[in-house]
Amino acid sequence: MLKQLSIYAENKKGTLEEITRILLEQDINILGSMTDDGAEYGVNRMVVSKPQEAYEAVHQAGYVCSVKDVIGVEVEDKVGNLNSLLKTLLKMNINVHYLYLSFNRDSGLPIMVFCTDDIWEVEDGLRNNGYRVV
Repeated sequence: MLKQLSIYAENKKGTLEEITRILLEQDINILGSMTDDGAEYGVNRMVVSKPQEAYEAVHQAGYVCSVKDVIGVEVEDKVGNLNSLLKTLLKMNINVHYLYLSFNRDSGLPIMVFCTDDIWEVEDGLRNNGYRVV
């Protein structure tokens, strides 16, 4: 089970630089990220090396943020693997709220990070279908 840091931040010049600087100062590595923008505010979702420390540092800097469980599934880097994963989830009757890409630094393989309901059940189901959940 991966922990994701979600940061709600004003959509203005320099915001992402400030957030990444805060993480740099705490020696926290960003392992995967996605930014959703809005007219005034956006959501920066990140899998980081030290999620609780990242939360505390970013929160202390005045950002609204949270830490939540997400699923990471290691997939081989070849055409159609994302589609295969999504078909498996569809067969399991699972809705994916959002997903983004990261990489396993040890194996070099892609990791699809996604959010869904009933994370424990989904994790077990994916393992039973032959997927490597990280």
